[in-house]
This record gives sequence, C-alpha cells and structure tokens, in this order.
Amino acid sequence: MLNNSASIPKRNEIPEQFKWKLEHIYESNELWEKDFAQVKDLAVKLGDFKDKLGLSADNLLKCMDASAALSRLFEKVYVYAQMRSHEDSANGYYQGLADRTESLAVDVSSASSFIVPELLSIPDDKLIAFIESNEKLAFYKKYIDVIVRTKPHVLSASEEQIMAMSGEMANAPGNIFSMLNNADIKFPTIRDEKGQDVELTKGRFIQMMESTDRRVRKDAFEAMYTTYKKQRNTLAALLNSQVKSNIFNAKIRKYSSARESYLFPDNVPEAVYDNLIKAMHDNMHLMHRYMKLRKEVLGLDELHMYDVYTTMVKEAKMDISFEEAVETVKKGVAVLGEKYSKDLEQGFTSGWIDVYENEGKRSGAYSWGCYDSHPYVLLNHSDTVNNMFTLAHEMGHALHSFYSDANQPYIYAQYKIFVAEVASTLNEALLMQYMLKNTTDKTKKMYLLNYYMEQFRTTVYRQTMFAEFEKIIHGKAEAGESLTADVLCQVYHDLNVKYYGPDMVVDELLDMEWSRIPHFYTSFYVYKYATGFSAATAIAHKITAEGQSAIDKYLEFLQSGGSDYPIELLKIAGVDMMTPDPVNNALKVFEDLLNQMEELVRE
Repeated sequence: MLNNSASIPKRNEIPEQFKWKLEHIYESNELWEKDFAQVKDLAVKLGDFKDKLGLSADNLLKCMDASAALSRLFEKVYVYAQMRSHEDSANGYYQGLADRTESLAVDVSSASSFIVPELLSIPDDKLIAFIESNEKLAFYKKYIDVIVRTKPHVLSASEEQIMAMSGEMANAPGNIFSMLNNADIKFPTIRDEKGQDVELTKGRFIQMMESTDRRVRKDAFEAMYTTYKKQRNTLAALLNSQVKSNIFNAKIRKYSSARESYLFPDNVPEAVYDNLIKAMHDNMHLMHRYMKLRKEVLGLDELHMYDVYTTMVKEAKMDISFEEAVETVKKGVAVLGEKYSKDLEQGFTSGWIDVYENEGKRSGAYSWGCYDSHPYVLLNHSDTVNNMFTLAHEMGHALHSFYSDANQPYIYAQYKIFVAEVASTLNEALLMQYMLKNTTDKTKKMYLLNYYMEQFRTTVYRQTMFAEFEKIIHGKAEAGESLTADVLCQVYHDLNVKYYGPDMVVDELLDMEWSRIPHFYTSFYVYKYATGFSAATAIAHKITAEGQSAIDKYLEFLQSGGSDYPIELLKIAGVDMMTPDPVNNALKVFEDLLNQMEELVRE
C-alpha cells in the first residue's frame, strides 16, 4: 500500500523486497567502469578489420565475432547505466553514467559502420564460397542473409553518404512536431469534477475523458481539439512533409512504395497489412454493436467520441494490492504449464521487478535487460485492475526474453517489434479468461468485460484505423495529391464514420485528431499493435481449445527469439499472419465478449 501514501517516498524509503537487483548485472560500479573501458578498447580494435572483409573467410569470421562481442558487452554496460538512472533522476552519479553510455553508443556505432557496406561489396558468389568453406562462418549465415537482402536498396558509397547527411532534414518534420506538441502548444483552463479550474494537459486529457461527469469530458474534448484546430495548417504541412520524406526515401532506395520500404526490414509482405484492414472491414458491425450498447448503457440520446473512454460500469471498484496481483497473475497463466509457472515465480522472487513509485523514478512500465542478465521489469504500481494487467503484460515480455536468451545465441536472441507484443498480450488474455471464469459478481464481471472490450477497441480497431489512414494519405501523395488540412480532415472523418458506425456522432472537431498522433511520424508502425494483439488472442484461444499441443508450440515460439523473420516465427505457434484468419479469430473473441455484456445488461 506504499503507493497510497500522501507523499511519494524517496528511493531509500522503499523496502528492498520491492526493488530490482541490478547488482546481478554488476556487483560494483568499479566492475562497470572496467567493462566500459573494455568496450572502448574493443571498438578501436574492430577498426583493424576495415577493408579486409573480402580478403578471406577467416577475416570475415573474426570480424563477425569481434562485432558480436563488442555489441554484447556494450549492451550490458548501457542497460545497467540506463536502468540505474531510471531509479532516481536526481541521482547525479548514475545520470552521469547514463550520459557516458550515450556517447559510447556513438563510438560503437561509428566503429562498426564499415561492416555492412563492406560486406555488401563482396560479390555474392565469393560470399557464398566463404560461408561454405568455413564451418564457423556458416553460423552467421542467417545474420549475413538479412544484410545481403537489403542489397537492392543500398546505394553507392557516395550516395549513401549524401543520404546519411540528409538524415537530419528527413527527421525535421517529426522533430518540429514533437517540439510543437510537447513544448509550445498550450491548452486552456477548464473546470474539473469538483468545479475547480485546472489547466488542461495531454496527461490530464485522458483522465478527464475517463471522467463519469459528461460535462468534464465534453469540455476537455472541445478544449483539446479547438487548440489543435488553431494550428491546423501548420500541422498539416508537417505531416505532409513527413509523408513526402517517406516517399522520397522509398523512391531513392528503389522500393515500390513508402509502405513497402517500412515493412521490408521485418520481411512483412504488404498483404499482411491489407489483410488486417480487410478483416476489420469485414467485422465492422461488431464495433458498431459495441457503440450502440455503450450508448444504451450510458443512457445517452447521442454518443460522442468524448463518451467512449468513460467506464460503462460506474459502480465497480476493484482495489488489488501488488501481492494480490502477483497471485492472480500466477493463477491466470498457470495454464501454460509447470515450467512457465516456475520461471514466472523466479521472476517474482529473484529481484527482477522494481515495484513502486519513488521520487525521481521514471514513469510508466517496461521490461528490459541484457543478454547476460535475467530480465528486469520497471513498474509504478498502484492498486488497480489496470496495474494488475500491466504486471501480467510486462512479465510476458520478461519471460519471452528469458526463454529467447536461454535458447538462442546472442546474435539471434533479440526478437522484432512485430512479435514483441504477442507474449505480453497473451498473458493479459489468459489473465482475463481466468478472471471472467472466476468472477461471480455481476457488476465486477461487467467491469472486466468493459475493460477487455476497450482493449480490442483501442488496440485492434483504433490502431488499424490509424494504419488505414497512413495507407490512404501516402497513396494520395504518391498519386500527386496535396495533403492539405482539408484533405487530411476529410479522410479522418470518413474513417471515423466507417469504424464507429451510425450510433456515433462524429463531431467536426474530431476530424482534427490526426494532428496530435505522434505515431504518424514513426510511419507504418501502428499496425504492429493490432497484429500482435490479434496473434496473441488467437494463440490464447488455441491454448484453451487444443491444450498441451498448443502450449508446446507457443513455448517453442518463445524460445525462438529472433532466429527467423517474424511471420515465420508466428507460424511456429500456429498463427499464419499471411491470412486474415488470426485477426478474424481474435474478433470472434470480441464478439463473444460483446454477447456476454449484452446479456448481462439486459438481465
């Protein structure tokens, strides 16, 4: 109950059992300093291989070994310093270590920058001969294949230098948007539930949109989007510049489209993206039903977007302590078997988790670590249902890393973002299944159903809508159409009408929502949230329906790390994202939740 005290405790006031044990990485700062110096030394020595990779298979092997050793040790040094700094931003010593690792990262990147272009300059037949003639070099074949696959899109050395020099300009739209969105834009003051004047911020906006007071929600909504509307032309110019930059880079690197250029590194065909959108269109009636039900339960004549985030079940209050959350998560994922449960228990009891908020601690939650340590989880736990699911989520990431690192060599252990959310979301799905099965109180069950349906709305439908928006606006720009504020607003308006259906009033101000989404400056990324959630939901359903065989396949997937491309790895778990089936199957779960909620509402 530490998090419920009137003031936030200092780091030294948190009991040790609620702190992670970073001394498992380095027992002393002196040992860290020793490895820091060694990373610098290894970076210098890596340069000895420059201009020599094509001379012999032995040279190439030694360079690959040296590069992997440098990367592995740097990761250990970097992760330790950064996580120490996250414990307390006021700790100047550890902030200093973190700053030094940022500079070290530049040194490491610079030292290894010759490898890819030099590797790609080796003729294909010669590179194949090297690999076939040296058994130890064959170990790197998949690693090298990933690099060689980029060859058609790599330019000459002088052209690559020009592209590198233009990188700062290419990043300008995103950097300018970030400065405008985070530093310069100011929102008006509105009255909260208690009638007190408070300045609206992006953080407070979400809290106010969840308010049970509709006046507060409406005022926050109008204040937020009226502010962005005043900057509509500037914001449209920024997003238009981002899109044009994407198209320029794609054309220069000989991709057929900007979208292909962003999906290429993960070897994800554009059909996967299109299948996601098609599956959503085929199941749009479910979201429309959900909106109709929400309108009915809230007793509204008109449903507006500012009515979507507030809970439909006002009476339910579920306080869940950290200790209770741990026990419930363990029960929820017990279906994955004895080994998974044992390893999860180890995570709970062996210094993996930093539980409570303290002064200066980094906000939010994450799972991190390095190849030479067990995983770590940062939390800022409070006694809510959401925080219990956050615990399940982050421990899913942690166990994924734990199994990947234990079963894969360093260079094949790191998994891609495309599959990263599968293990975390699966844990949440299993936990939800357990809670729904074991909750008899009608109000609490309705609260859980509402919570889970919101996960589908925000992670599957909403992120797919964002993905479709990106596809449409890039298509328009590639066809030569200018992306004015009017065009962007119209595209966004039409998508909201399509996704939310006839029971949602799409206010004119909502047409401006595109202008505040930072992910649009990390292009063609958001679809991964929807595919990951869908894959995890499909796997959870398989585990329930098929039992041990599905569990074995899933655990094999967790152990596979980054040993293959994401689409191939998911096939191990029985999920083929080349078809719309996983998304359609996930939405059947959403339909079942909707059926249950409608039944409970009308009892």
